[in-house]
Amino acid sequence: MDLSDKRCIPCRGGVPAMGSEEAERLISHVSGWTLEEEAKGIRREFRFRNFAEAMRFARQVGEIAEAEGHHPDLSVGWGYCTVRFRTHSIRGLHENDFVMAAKVNRLP
Repeated sequence: MDLSDKRCIPCRGGVPAMGSEEAERLISHVSGWTLEEEAKGIRREFRFRNFAEAMRFARQVGEIAEAEGHHPDLSVGWGYCTVRFRTHSIRGLHENDFVMAAKVNRLP
């Protein structure tokens, strides 16, 4: 199953964060994304022709996040939107972060 076809499973903590080996395996399934913070988070910067396009994209990411109940950190500026995922309740990565990255990659 493609990661983008999966749904986020609520994670309220109490489970260990994903190890770096598993994170390295999953990052290969979400093109353009990189591991950061010693495999405790993932990020991707998307480029656009102007601020309006970047904001439109950020809103689309927000709509997916609300639908899935898993929210990124976004940085938006003229011509870019940086999206970062990390499961805050476990202070690291969970499969949900990669599911969301795959869903964001499907945006136009």
